[in-house]
Amino acid sequence: MIRFAIAEDEPLFQKQLKEYLTRYGTESGQEFSIAVYADGAALLEAYRGQYDVLLLDIQMQDMDGMTAAKRIRAIDEETVIVFITNMQQYAIEGYSVGALDYVLKPVTYYAFSQCMERAIKRIKRKDKTYLFVNSPQGGRKIDADELLHVEIHSHSLIYHTKSGDVSAIGSMKEVEDSLAGLPFYRCNKGDLVNLAHVDGVKDGDAVIDGKIVPVSRAKKKAFLDALNRYINEVRA
Repeated sequence: MIRFAIAEDEPLFQKQLKEYLTRYGTESGQEFSIAVYADGAALLEAYRGQYDVLLLDIQMQDMDGMTAAKRIRAIDEETVIVFITNMQQYAIEGYSVGALDYVLKPVTYYAFSQCMERAIKRIKRKDKTYLFVNSPQGGRKIDADELLHVEIHSHSLIYHTKSGDVSAIGSMKEVEDSLAGLPFYRCNKGDLVNLAHVDGVKDGDAVIDGKIVPVSRAKKKAFLDALNRYINEVRA
């Protein structure tokens, strides 16, 4: 399912964009979920990295689409942004936030469908899994491929990534559920490791980024089995 969010303060255009998306989903055989927000502030308040495509009106009475896009880009570099505008010069600024495209009002279905085709191609090229975590420094979107391992420390979760560590509140069970189907293994009560980043095994424990991540005695065999299956799948 592809998840869309529309931020538009005019009910008529809200209705039109939602109808266009529904029509395009039917014609292309895609399954869409669509959320509608009355302005950028409402979208930003609800945003947890959950949308694949954002359709943002640039000019809105409260928080405009450009301001919302800049704030979203600070926590999410991957979501696809498309601007809806009635003035072409406003769209040029959109490239500063990595917008994919813009559609001019009044919006025709043909122009809209062409834009959506490009947006969906962009999403399918990425096809990644992300975690959105609430750290003391604010929301953060983490690429699962960049995640080395997760550990529980002093009642907090620490996400060890290639670009540094992120602390957040949450439970290991929630993290496991979010990463279901990906090559992550719970090697002890407090550590979840990404098998793709296991560089080796020393005395039955995992070596990740030069550091030892302990594997409980009860899970050593199961861990090695999981690691071997992952390696064989990669090589296949």
